[in-house]
Amino acid sequence: MEPHLERIVPVYNKTEVLRLHTFLSDKFAVWASNRSSVEELWNNFKNIVHESVVRFVPHKILRKNSDAEYYNKDIKRLKVKVRKACNSGKLGVQCMEKLKHLSKQLLAAKKEAFLKSILKSVNAGLIFTNTLKGAKEIGILFLP
Repeated sequence: MEPHLERIVPVYNKTEVLRLHTFLSDKFAVWASNRSSVEELWNNFKNIVHESVVRFVPHKILRKNSDAEYYNKDIKRLKVKVRKACNSGKLGVQCMEKLKHLSKQLLAAKKEAFLKSILKSVNAGLIFTNTLKGAKEIGILFLP
């Protein structure tokens, strides 16, 4: 089964409480006066509650985070700064210089975090070769 990329969730703390209260009062008055079977009463109750949630509780869409798993707080903070600088970059030369500087910082931080994640996942940062006299360290493993 494929994981969902996005899902819709209710935001209960932003419910329109007064309108919800009025709606439920009107609906339950009609519902309570209905002398049906238990099954019908239950289904009507569920429908009233469902309709009230759909109408008066706002919903938001949760999406899968598109950031790479090795992004840390510093990288996310730099991303925000670059976006802000990019949006204000149309103002002049000074803003463009700031944008270039922040972009370089962001790229360097991404490279560093990526390499750390690679080394952590490989669980061995050094490559050794066997010689006649024993193991010899030849360098650190860097992958593109």
